[in-house]
Amino acid sequence: MDVTLHLAQQPEADELLGRSPLAALVGMLLDQQIPMEWAFAGPHTIAQRMGADDLDAHEIAAQDPEAFAALLSAKPAVHRYPGSMAKRIQQLCQYLVEHYDGEASAVWEGVDSGRELLGRLNDLPGFGKQKSQIFLALLGKQLGVRPEGWREAAGPYGEAGSHRSVADITGPDSLAKVRAHKQEMKAAAKAAKAAK
Repeated sequence: MDVTLHLAQQPEADELLGRSPLAALVGMLLDQQIPMEWAFAGPHTIAQRMGADDLDAHEIAAQDPEAFAALLSAKPAVHRYPGSMAKRIQQLCQYLVEHYDGEASAVWEGVDSGRELLGRLNDLPGFGKQKSQIFLALLGKQLGVRPEGWREAAGPYGEAGSHRSVADITGPDSLAKVRAHKQEMKAAAKAAKAAK
């Protein structure tokens, strides 16, 4: 895995996401209730604060929970909810250590089908169906991980030419299109709620 992603919109943070499977997974985990760029810059911030150039699942899993929460809480905080996210990141890393010897890429290496990969992603702590489908679409569209049936398993996020999620962001233009799509979805949901 060594590609250029444009999710954090910061060169160093995006470079880490493109070469580090664990950083990409942690960025996806952080991508909720905060702007996408903030979420995907998080892995770079965590690595810097740990004095490393990459994230290590074994090291994060073994961290003292209070110390790791403090690391995420330092200004500027890695997330709006740094304490709960620190716990989730540690749970993810502990799961990776227990099931994949700490290698995030082992989650998708050697899978036979998109359905199998979606199942593996769904099993990760903090990954529900939607987050798993978006990450599967990111793997397929930008990281070259394309087991048979990956688009179908990713649901609407796997559609070619769509602008629904982080899986579709390759630069400022596509970022604007994804933002516009999300605003349309929110407006439609609000209108549907008001109509009830």
